[in-house]
Amino acid sequence: MKEDFLHYVWKFQKFDVGSFYTSNHESLHIKNQGSHNLNSGPDFFNAQIEVDGQLWAGNVEIHLKSSDWYAHAHDTDAAYDNVILHVVWEHDAEIYRKDRSVIPTFVIKDRVLKNTLKQYHNLFSKDRKWIPCENNFKNVDKFTFENYLEKLYVERLQKKENFLLKELKDTQNHWESLVFRMLCKNFGLKVNASSFFSISKSVDFSVVKKCSDDLLTLEALLFGQAGLLEEENQDAYFSQLKSKYGYLKHKFQLNNHNVIPPKFFRLRPPNFPTIRLAQFAKLYASQGNLFSKIIDCKNMADFYNLFTVSASVYWNTHYNFGVTSSEREKFVTNNFIDLLVINTIIPIKFCYSRQLGNDMIEEILKLAAQIPSEKNTIVSKFNSLKKTCYNAYQSQALLQLKNEYCDKRKCLQCAVGNALLGAAR
Repeated sequence: MKEDFLHYVWKFQKFDVGSFYTSNHESLHIKNQGSHNLNSGPDFFNAQIEVDGQLWAGNVEIHLKSSDWYAHAHDTDAAYDNVILHVVWEHDAEIYRKDRSVIPTFVIKDRVLKNTLKQYHNLFSKDRKWIPCENNFKNVDKFTFENYLEKLYVERLQKKENFLLKELKDTQNHWESLVFRMLCKNFGLKVNASSFFSISKSVDFSVVKKCSDDLLTLEALLFGQAGLLEEENQDAYFSQLKSKYGYLKHKFQLNNHNVIPPKFFRLRPPNFPTIRLAQFAKLYASQGNLFSKIIDCKNMADFYNLFTVSASVYWNTHYNFGVTSSEREKFVTNNFIDLLVINTIIPIKFCYSRQLGNDMIEEILKLAAQIPSEKNTIVSKFNSLKKTCYNAYQSQALLQLKNEYCDKRKCLQCAVGNALLGAAR
């Protein structure tokens, strides 16, 4: 038994019918259970109860055992002076106010609805399940679940916002620099995200701006900082890049000591770091003021137009330096742009609007709904339980649900878990 279940029972009054009494056999009528407090202090504020005909207004504290009152040192904490009712699973000690009067205790062990208790035990059984409610997941009604997905998506954006604000502070509140860092990180995809992020942080954005007027110079900067120009190679293009990087390194006092080397292993050639860095360089050489353009874009057609670039001509016949391949222009695909919008653009738009005090949730939901659902094992598994994911904001919401609620067994803070418990009668 966990205390948060008792919170749930009290909050939603999941009790059987009949008269209630305190542990001292006084009649008890619950007029208002109060508002749930998720911060420090008593568990429920501003409750109203009637004990033996006397109406009380104040706070409610909930514990598994009465003696937890003392174990948690509430008897010496002034924040608990206004507690009017102690709700417990088991009563093993009397609780007193400072004037030595007894705080009424309501023991709920035998008063919880039987089906609610059964459903709770089912959710928290020790059976190994992918998610605790997988046997009943399909029973959650569509309206409840779709509304909850919106809430989960906003939660996920807020979590990403915290990271963005930290990076923004590191750039001295320079939004263009933040966009450069986050786009570079996500051009590395999952395998090279850390590497590309370290590359972006290894050079001041002012240097990037100075190099972006010439594509070859910008390529030299990025390849050089990535450590990809350190080997010997007779390829003419490689030699040009290496020579330019030597000049840049001296001019701007560059170093790449903290850069994580990019990986090629187990990557399809179109995702090689050479190709992704070349595409990234082309983007910044061809598009200035990306931050303002990103903020101005309203739909996916705008983003496809903005981000559809190809690597420089050399890469039409190469995936790596000095190794020729069949000719193919290395365009950034729409699927890749979808990922950029999901993981970089939307979080930045969300963060920026919040910094301005604007609410653009509806616009963001509309934009994310234009993007097809991501394909991963979590989304696939949820869809196997109940077809529920059709677009990117829903797939992002499911990642939030699995990682922050299901895996942590926070069913009682989850609308799905609440709906299943609420269906128990």
